[in-house]
Amino acid sequence: MAISLYDVTVRSFLQTLGAVAGFLDKGAGAGLDLAEIAEARVAPDMLPFRFQIQSVVHHSLEAIEGVKKGLFLPPSDIPAHSYGELQGLVAGAIAGLKALTREEVEALQGKEVIFQLGRDFKLPFTAEGFLTSFSLPNLHFHATVAYGLLRARGVKLGKRDYLGAMWLKG
Repeated sequence: MAISLYDVTVRSFLQTLGAVAGFLDKGAGAGLDLAEIAEARVAPDMLPFRFQIQSVVHHSLEAIEGVKKGLFLPPSDIPAHSYGELQGLVAGAIAGLKALTREEVEALQGKEVIFQLGRDFKLPFTAEGFLTSFSLPNLHFHATVAYGLLRARGVKLGKRDYLGAMWLKG
């Protein structure tokens, strides 16, 4: 059986979001200042931890919604969510992805979607090209940055925490 758009998007998004939810839980229980974590950065010119988590949501459930609309925009603002609110965003994205049907996602194949930055910068994609070559790599980038920020502050995380629930046979 060939792998489907649903598998490479929704199932992959759920695997990563599940892992993110897990390492956020470990971070919450590590006795750290969660307000400091939400604002932590890898480098001064990089956006904070909270943006990394918001972007994981943006490049999963919100990416599918963007494909449905035919237009995907970067976030217009970056709310100062607390650590607990970030956990809620991830939980909400997981619930939203679980509500999508395989048929609904498969029906998006071939649909045109534009990534638009500002007024004049536009990149044309098909749904599958956008989701697999733009959103999926962005999702992993931001999840990895968030994982690294927690790990660097002593949260006991390992590779298994990042991998999440793999697609095991049977």
